[in-house]
Amino acid sequence: MAKVISLVNQKGGVGKTTTSINLAAALGKEGKKTLLIDLDSQGNATTGLGLNTADIEVDIYDVITGKRSIEDSIVKTSFKNLSIIPSTINLAGLDLEFIKTMLEDNNFRQNEQLRNALVSIKDQFDFIIIDCKPSLGIDTMNALVASDSVIIPVQCEFYALEGITQLLNTIILVQSRMNPSLRIEGVLLTMLDGRTNIGLEVIEEVRKYFKNKVFNTIIPRLVRLVEAPSHGKPISDYDPECRATLAYQNLAKEVIQRNE
Repeated sequence: MAKVISLVNQKGGVGKTTTSINLAAALGKEGKKTLLIDLDSQGNATTGLGLNTADIEVDIYDVITGKRSIEDSIVKTSFKNLSIIPSTINLAGLDLEFIKTMLEDNNFRQNEQLRNALVSIKDQFDFIIIDCKPSLGIDTMNALVASDSVIIPVQCEFYALEGITQLLNTIILVQSRMNPSLRIEGVLLTMLDGRTNIGLEVIEEVRKYFKNKVFNTIIPRLVRLVEAPSHGKPISDYDPECRATLAYQNLAKEVIQRNE
């Protein structure tokens, strides 16, 4: 059965989508059958793997709302062992639609839609990685309820831990009411600029706060990482010799080791 891991942080610009794409691709290169779920209406993980949103017939919105089966939504990519469930702008209206349904039908189980959908395909993959948008709305709650664990990306910059308490409280809430087995897979330090002292200070602060939950791997801030999605490729295919390629391959190995 697949291990389901969500990338979550309600703060934007911390490297969630970059990590989702590149961790999923790195797991595939390590021989693990991996499914990436794009749960952000901006669809950046979708286009980052070379898909054109205009060509998508079935997306994650159709799955969560029950309009189509999850099997119909899976797209095999050209990258080793990697498939994706894409997202489109349709997902932007999910919160409003679910609130309307809850009020009209007295149905308060909308946070379980994704978990229920994943049941039929979990035996087809080793890992399922969910890229969440920077919010704690209904779609992110669906991800937390469906997940075995979460990876929290934290950028090596000032105010790095801003909002973390709110996120941890949300995780505790999900654990207590909807998904008692949910745990923190790890905290990932991202966007390290080795030329600045603030980055090293943040590393020390995060490791003091989260202790052994922090991954050994640190993702550097590199232009090549920013360029890769515009070419529809993970960094490992865009620039195999890049330091970020090695970093994400090391992260994949850490994730695999933690789950053996």
